[in-house]
Amino acid sequence: MERNDLKLNEEKIQDNKTLGVVSYLTWIGLLVAFLMNRDKNDSFVKFHIRQNLGLFILGLVAGVLHYIPGVGGIVAYVVFTALFIFWVIGLIGAINGKENAVPVLGPMFQEWFKGF
Repeated sequence: MERNDLKLNEEKIQDNKTLGVVSYLTWIGLLVAFLMNRDKNDSFVKFHIRQNLGLFILGLVAGVLHYIPGVGGIVAYVVFTALFIFWVIGLIGAINGKENAVPVLGPMFQEWFKGF
């Protein structure tokens, strides 16, 4: 490969890593990453969009669980704690340029949201 090709490839990788990280920054970042990746259709960015989309939806479900009298608050706390840990794992993977699925649920997210 020529030097210019390597430089362009490095810029593409860095741009994709940036979009991967952006996808983990709130639902707005998820939407921005999705819209910016529509034309590029990069598999790395799509991987991280699917991971965070799954975490986001589970967060919404956990928010609803919080309103169940009695054990709802405890269950929501446990789920939110797990989701935060999974979010950090996903974010670190995006920063490092790796496609590491979040534990337990990551492969399911890839299957459920393969249209994204």
